[in-house]
Amino acid sequence: MAINIVRGLTGRWARVLLALVASCTSLLTANAQTVLPDTIVRLERELPDSIIQAIDSMYSRLSNEQLQAADSVLDGLTTTMPDQLNVPVPPTGNQRDWATWRPDPQRALWLALVIPGGGQIYNRKYWKLPIVYGGFVGCIYAMRWNNMMYKDYAQAYLDLMDNDPGTASYNKFMHLGRQITASNEERYKTIFKKRKDRFRRYRDLSFFVMVGVYAISVIDAYVDAELSAFDISKDLSMKVRPAVIGNGSSPNPLYATSLGVNCSIEF
Repeated sequence: MAINIVRGLTGRWARVLLALVASCTSLLTANAQTVLPDTIVRLERELPDSIIQAIDSMYSRLSNEQLQAADSVLDGLTTTMPDQLNVPVPPTGNQRDWATWRPDPQRALWLALVIPGGGQIYNRKYWKLPIVYGGFVGCIYAMRWNNMMYKDYAQAYLDLMDNDPGTASYNKFMHLGRQITASNEERYKTIFKKRKDRFRRYRDLSFFVMVGVYAISVIDAYVDAELSAFDISKDLSMKVRPAVIGNGSSPNPLYATSLGVNCSIEF
């Protein structure tokens, strides 16, 4: 910052000013942090000609010793002051300090409700995304496959029930060389009906499992945000020790006490 300030001054102006304040360099160092180079350039442009001429006349009157002293101070500012004035700039309102950031439970809840896995992304728990989306993909695949098998067995059961030789979709489920005859027709009707009902039940169960995965992802996002500031340091401990406990059953202290166990938790 000091280098920018010094460079914002022209060579003549810098020598004049530094020669005038050479005896109080510490004051210049303290105030240099509050002067902006843009302000110096703007003042240089807006100053009247009379003031510029006065500064030029002051510069012409300076002796060689004063100019050398100003140059030495100027060189010292450009070499030593940058390290001394290297003050960290605090983050502005638009910047977020991720080291101290904590998620908002309400925002995590709404993001998880609107977007599956959005709460985990907001909480910065990216390793949970494969679990969440893997559960959704698995449930969708199981629901689609069971629904396909349910339709096939339902159609085969209907074709077997209508007694129409032209509709025989059930033959694709028959083993090689097996045929449906009058003797085993009732048994195959029972088999196709049970399989149809079983795949329909698995399809519905896959849907409810997918809803459960969605609910667990929402609960996980909210609880994770709530426990983001929970203390998990090594100071957490539990101590169990014997203790003498007063029960107040008798005025005699020998009979009004009993032995017990004291459990204390430190957090």
